[in-house]
Amino acid sequence: MTVASELASFLIRQSCADLPPKAVEYAQMLISSTIASAALGSTIASSQIIRALEVERGGKPDATVWFGAAEKLPVAAAARINALMSDAAASDDSDLRNIVHSGTTACATSLAVAEKMGSSGRDVLVAIVLGYEVAGRINGAMIGGLQKKGFHGCIVAGFAAAVAAGYLMKLSQPQMAQTIALVATSVGGLHAAANTSVAREYHAGLAAMLGVYAAQAAGMGFLAEENILENERGFFTVYGNKPDVADVTRDLGKRWSVLTDMGIKLVPGGHSNHSIAEAAANAARAGNIVPDEVETITISRPGFKALAGPQFPTDLIGVAHSPAYFAAAGVADRNFSWAHAFQDKINSPAIRGLLGKVCAGDPPTENLNRYKSGAIVTINTKDARSYSSTVYAPRGAAILGIAWADVEGKYRALAPYAKFSGDNLEASMKVIRNFSEVNNVSELVGLLR
Repeated sequence: MTVASELASFLIRQSCADLPPKAVEYAQMLISSTIASAALGSTIASSQIIRALEVERGGKPDATVWFGAAEKLPVAAAARINALMSDAAASDDSDLRNIVHSGTTACATSLAVAEKMGSSGRDVLVAIVLGYEVAGRINGAMIGGLQKKGFHGCIVAGFAAAVAAGYLMKLSQPQMAQTIALVATSVGGLHAAANTSVAREYHAGLAAMLGVYAAQAAGMGFLAEENILENERGFFTVYGNKPDVADVTRDLGKRWSVLTDMGIKLVPGGHSNHSIAEAAANAARAGNIVPDEVETITISRPGFKALAGPQFPTDLIGVAHSPAYFAAAGVADRNFSWAHAFQDKINSPAIRGLLGKVCAGDPPTENLNRYKSGAIVTINTKDARSYSSTVYAPRGAAILGIAWADVEGKYRALAPYAKFSGDNLEASMKVIRNFSEVNNVSELVGLLR
């Protein structure tokens, strides 16, 4: 049996009753997070360009593009735009092992396919959990390879879209196996481009779109090389680094990626930097430190030997990938919030005055298995004081527990950027919170305008 076939056999048997209740709840939270991030992303030029292109192209009106005119387009086009909007704002979700945004593609794709299929909220939640699970298992095999070889995480996130789409389309076991095989040979993306440009969200849109295409083609009988994941010069060989292929299908149904590795962003920017801001703020508060007192700010984390990204960022793209900015902002403001994604904070003299004082320290050697995008930040002052804080996983990490109050706080902070009509913002929050009781996803989608 191939890896794709074994995964497919497991996937088609699953129902909501088979999933841990917390996994289903976290899928609801992922929907809220994805829509909130997309609301902010809808204001960004990259999203507006792709939306305009897809609207001009047109096609069968099967699924809704969220917000504004709420145009209806083919499923793949709607999934592409909605996923791109969510990723564009750098405020969505991540697999905390190596920062793959599987929830974005799973949610955007599931809602688009479900709208065409007339699926229930419960079916959508199962599709999201299963899509996240397969992407998480593929991602686990890629660690040590994917980004180090120069490839972007969309190559993994595409599996979340394909599996979610296939589940909602009620594909057979052979068709689901072909869906997985097809998406494995579909998506491309270069990590370097995503770090420095809006190619990042372009990749997210492709992952969603090509995931839908894979499921649609497999559903019509298209056949690919089913063992492309594990064969010589196949997916794992090309993108991974001698991965444990057997682990991809080990203990199916006994462990769930959405419970162990998922994180919802409760502040903007690259998820790997959130713990840096949190630790920096903790240390600054502990020492009652003001910016003028700072001599150095040192970041230490597993595998971190030099500062990545721009040390003096000037826009959201730079901020999202700048550990220095997160550390400096955390120290200067003793906090990090949604406001730090905007120019007032990016240009803050207090923050900019600290950017040049941030440096990388020696990676930690203890408790390495506890780090989920975690970090240690140490502040040394000019009068020889030193304060340090360790954050093993950022707020919003599933392993720490995620509170609805935080998720809904994010929704209220970001959703207004989409300029919801009337009381649609609050009404949509209520539907998401009770999504397992929704009979048809149109109950939610109809409010996203």
